[in-house]
Amino acid sequence: MTFFVPSRRTPRPPLTSNVMTMTTSAAVPTGPEGAITTDGTVTDRLVDANRTYASAFSDPGMDARPVLHVAVVACMDARLDLHKALGLQLGDCHTIRNAGGVVTDDVIRSLTISQRKLGTRSIVLIHHTGCGLEALTEDFRTELELEVGQRPAWAVESFRDVDQDVRQSMQRVRTSPFLLHTDDVRGFVFDVRTGLLREVDPA
Repeated sequence: MTFFVPSRRTPRPPLTSNVMTMTTSAAVPTGPEGAITTDGTVTDRLVDANRTYASAFSDPGMDARPVLHVAVVACMDARLDLHKALGLQLGDCHTIRNAGGVVTDDVIRSLTISQRKLGTRSIVLIHHTGCGLEALTEDFRTELELEVGQRPAWAVESFRDVDQDVRQSMQRVRTSPFLLHTDDVRGFVFDVRTGLLREVDPA
């Protein structure tokens, strides 16, 4: 199973830091003639968009079992449009997303339910270039503790080598005693500039 997507990139200025300011249609409401408006919140705009969506919605008649029997674990980064990038349609897969796309206990929880109760067998893990976790360390937890007076129970799961972190995620999946199917587990790095997936050798 090899994934690839033709590049549809447009020229962009070079990045000068790991922090990107991104604008989306939901983040900046527009009025007549595309003018930016200040009425309401982003959530208000999303709710309005949902009303438009629901007005033309019809029940597709699907059940909860993914048609392709695959679960995709990926980063929550807003630049990743997984359905388009992987050629997926509604109902094809389970999508599990978190910061970094790392395999945490909660990801194992979701994968276990996905496999044991909803019939998935394959697992695709997707990290990406320019991930925000590469700029963090576990010191983030200390900073939070100093600010709020309580140390988070969770790990940041930051990393410096994206390929190695994909390998670690694959290993966590393959060694979990709760998962029934670990023979088809593959990991990739998504290039946010080209749209292409590069497979990571698990060795």
